[in-house]
Amino acid sequence: MPSTALGIDAQYRALREEAGLLDRSGRARLTVTGGEAAEFLQGQLTNDVESLEPGEGCYAALLDRKGKIRADMRVLRIAADELVLDTEPEAGDLVRRHLDMYRVGRDADVGAGPEDTVLLSLIGPRSRQLAGDVALAAEHSHAEAGIGGTRCRAVATDLGVDLFVPGGGAELRAHLLDAGAEQIEEAAAEIARVEAGRPRLGREIVEGTMPQEAGINERAVSFDKGCYIGQETVARLHYRGKPNRHLRRLRPEREVGSGDPVHAGERQVGTVGTAVLSPAEGPLALAILRREAEPGARVIVGTGTPARVEEIP
Repeated sequence: MPSTALGIDAQYRALREEAGLLDRSGRARLTVTGGEAAEFLQGQLTNDVESLEPGEGCYAALLDRKGKIRADMRVLRIAADELVLDTEPEAGDLVRRHLDMYRVGRDADVGAGPEDTVLLSLIGPRSRQLAGDVALAAEHSHAEAGIGGTRCRAVATDLGVDLFVPGGGAELRAHLLDAGAEQIEEAAAEIARVEAGRPRLGREIVEGTMPQEAGINERAVSFDKGCYIGQETVARLHYRGKPNRHLRRLRPEREVGSGDPVHAGERQVGTVGTAVLSPAEGPLALAILRREAEPGARVIVGTGTPARVEEIP
């Protein structure tokens, strides 16, 4: 579909009113198997992986020893001895190298996800209906499903349903489009993400970002589990300190660009991570800003665009 403004408007309307279909097969997937797979990941990632039952999942991060985010990912427990990690394309090799280095002596094997499996994202209010009303509970819960004669794994997301499809997914893609899904581009999905206030690795989450700064503590960090890499710093900041930066949404008076500096007075307080033009809300952006740029404050983006700082919805 062409990337014209009219095209994006139509795609946005589809994912807000019906269901948009986006191919996200470029994301990196790893499998971790073995009798100690969950216990091993428990000591590497920020969330409570070991407590997951088959059919459950969680969002988690991989940190360095100073508590900075190296990667974030979705963790799906397929069976007692099998878990799948789904992460951004640029993080796949990093995560695999890290896990390979630390798994020595463990009954845990790390492998690439099946190369012939595609990831189709349904985004919008009709997503679950188009996915055959598969019984999914909380975000990241998942189950085997049969949709239009194709077997796949359906995973609940914050905005719809993701489908992991073996064998290329052409038949399922055609079935979903025939059933009323509208093919969309990533640009339309990014508008929905910014409206929802969800940060993304490589955009808002960059080198040096801590979980609390990115606003992902509640979703990605367990403070009740045992030790993991970077835990001490994350726990100390959570219980005793105040982060110097926070994830904020910006409402500029006109369009701005990703990477634009954000100033409060003479001081630069951050950089735009993602900037979009929402057909419903106008120009929007996400940025991690220094704490003096509080919600309600006025800042300048780029070379002179006024913007209001907002709390993440």
